[in-house]
Amino acid sequence: MMKQIEVVAAIIHDDEGRIFTTQRGYGDYKDGWEFPGGKMELGETPEEALKREIWEELETRIVVERLVHTVEFDYPQFHLTMHCFWCHVESGSLTLKEHEAAKWLSRNELDSVKWLPADVKVVEDVKRMM
Repeated sequence: MMKQIEVVAAIIHDDEGRIFTTQRGYGDYKDGWEFPGGKMELGETPEEALKREIWEELETRIVVERLVHTVEFDYPQFHLTMHCFWCHVESGSLTLKEHEAAKWLSRNELDSVKWLPADVKVVEDVKRMM
């Protein structure tokens, strides 16, 4: 049976209508672009996990507004379930602790980066929302 991984991701938007994206700095998918987030821990709600992960990765407090999409995606090594939430910054400066780069992208710029495979589906939803 294929390994199952459940994660959460933040689609962080700003007042100018841009989306915050991060470039992965490690692992098999290093250099790919993604929505920041991470694995849920036992007993956490997706929203709690997302707030914790964004604090750990970016030293930023976020407001989780609503669920946008839950992606089910088969990578060669595992099956990913990714809960993606529309969010905005409450406080903090989006300091990169784990990623190698980050960008604020407008709707027209979303296709300018090489997204990780599971995130591609979410980008299409985000474009419709913007």
